[in-house]
Amino acid sequence: MIKQKELLMKYLFLFCACLSILCVALICLFLFSNGLPAIAEIGPLNFLLGTRWKPSNDLYGIAPMILGSLYVTAGAILVGVPIGVLTAIYLARFSSRRMSKILRPAVSLMAGVPSIVYGFFGLMVLVPIMRTMFGGGKSILTASILLGIMILPTIITVSESALRAVPNSYYEGALALGASHERSVFFTIVPAAKSGIMAATVLGIGRAVGETMAVIMVAGNQAIIPQSLIKGVRTLTANIVLEMGYAADLHREALIATAVVLFVFILIINLLLSLVKRGKGA
Repeated sequence: MIKQKELLMKYLFLFCACLSILCVALICLFLFSNGLPAIAEIGPLNFLLGTRWKPSNDLYGIAPMILGSLYVTAGAILVGVPIGVLTAIYLARFSSRRMSKILRPAVSLMAGVPSIVYGFFGLMVLVPIMRTMFGGGKSILTASILLGIMILPTIITVSESALRAVPNSYYEGALALGASHERSVFFTIVPAAKSGIMAATVLGIGRAVGETMAVIMVAGNQAIIPQSLIKGVRTLTANIVLEMGYAADLHREALIATAVVLFVFILIINLLLSLVKRGKGA
């Protein structure tokens, strides 16, 4: 009877795994079957390197959106990763129990806040502040700061779990060799948890790249190549959401092709970070 239950659960898990893979395969099939013909019709170079997006004139260049996504994501990483990792280190190795009881629920609450709420916060708080300080409210800088805040819960939670998974003998060994508490943590525990911290970074980048609603509300949504950090920008995701509702024919296919580029973009990021992890592991 026990063996039958184990066998049943084994095939149930196998079915769930195959179903997940099938869903991803269907998404890829839909994207590539609808997007690649549009890229071929427009021309790969014209589509990827073109600087003008004017569907009414049959101009479909997404270079401004690609650069916009890169700039905003890079800014979010610069804001979110250092703060998130340092907060995780504090929670894992430095905070008191009382402080941990306050901070951990706060981090969990941040993870549950809807994107549209973050967008309203950015629109009503960050945009006026940036307009007063730099003269540009809806801009790359504002979107980067907001996305950096949004990816904090992911980075903090995963990084803290990785830090706590490091055997305590590593820390005790460093102390036995004469290292201080701080040096034991930063030069022993943190390097041992680098794989989990990299995973947290990957998840944070995925959240930043795929975010749409909050970015639309604070980025300015200008389909032009940005000249500075305080200028408006449009990301790949924003481009799809803003125009898919009324797009038709080649315009619609070009938006699906934009989703293909975004999909490949995320795959490349994951591949590069995986190679970095393997290189450091070697």
